[in-house]
Amino acid sequence: MAVISPTRRLELRLSREHGYEIILGLDEVGVAPSSGPVVACALAMPLDKKPIPGVRDSKTLSAAQRERLDKQIRRRALTIGLGAASVREIDTLNIYYATVLAMKRAVTRAGAHDFVIVDGRHIRDFEKHAGPYRAVIDGDALCYVVSCASIVAKVARDRLMAKLAVRYPGYGWEHNAGYATPDHRAGMRALGVTPHHRRSFITTKRILEGEQTTFDLFADDEPGLVAIPIVVSGEPLLEVGIPA
Repeated sequence: MAVISPTRRLELRLSREHGYEIILGLDEVGVAPSSGPVVACALAMPLDKKPIPGVRDSKTLSAAQRERLDKQIRRRALTIGLGAASVREIDTLNIYYATVLAMKRAVTRAGAHDFVIVDGRHIRDFEKHAGPYRAVIDGDALCYVVSCASIVAKVARDRLMAKLAVRYPGYGWEHNAGYATPDHRAGMRALGVTPHHRRSFITTKRILEGEQTTFDLFADDEPGLVAIPIVVSGEPLLEVGIPA
């Protein structure tokens, strides 16, 4: 699959047509993981300098590449704002509204600006907080300033999860960043759920409710029956017997 290189066309057109000077790129990371906060970054890059080579959607970069680019972006950025929503806020509001909250906080911390380019779809009433903005689907892959924001957000959250991994070893957060990978789920089953797990997420709910293992109700009492598993959402819940 060919790697998409982001461009500055939208930024430069907005600057040329409207005189905007501070155009924020806004992106979030950490929507899908079953633990840890959701983090957003809003930043502006100088319009009169060439793009940093290698910048693209953070998901297409290695950890080493992101770390290297993060340093370059931070040195060159006109302004950077990081915002987050906690696990408690995620469980209280739901992940969508918690993500919007993190994005609003990032924009606030970025300070004065003329316009915002947001990765994703239109956010209802977001202009009341952020001012004029445009939502761009796959903006982290298509728009340079949003790609920069995606890298800084990803590096910031990965570092946070690595620090939490020191306090809560056994979940693999230092390499899975809180996503529900097999080693993370195994850690949850063995060690239990921490305050940093999202209790509103299905993976955590299953651990809290107890993952019932498959068993044969009739193994000892009815030797003439064959065990048939009942499966719900891909998970075997129990086995019932039917005549052989």
